[in-house]
Amino acid sequence: MIDPVEDEISNRIIGCAFEVSNVLGHGFLEAVYRKALLQEFRIQGLEAAEEVRLPISYKGDEIGVYVADIIVGGRVIVELKTVEALIPAHTGQVLNYLRASNSRLGMLLNFGKPRLEFKRVLL
Repeated sequence: MIDPVEDEISNRIIGCAFEVSNVLGHGFLEAVYRKALLQEFRIQGLEAAEEVRLPISYKGDEIGVYVADIIVGGRVIVELKTVEALIPAHTGQVLNYLRASNSRLGMLLNFGKPRLEFKRVLL
């Protein structure tokens, strides 16, 4: 079950992503969409951090790091793609980010198609 606060944040993320998609269309690099999305989050009053390092620990030792594209509201991980189609590995990537960050909700946004593709990922 999704937390009501996370549900509201995810709905706002989707709205911002559609705005970016409508303005820019598809075909740009992921970095362009990340910057535009961060700007739209600011316009809409959403707190967001980009390229957040998520340490991976094993038995108390840090053994690696993931870098999340964006974290919104300190709790929702947003992973951006510019691909022809989302595949299960993309969902797996978000699940790993959720495990590394102790978050419960991730958003997968694909700007690589003529119409924005999105997926909520719950841990």
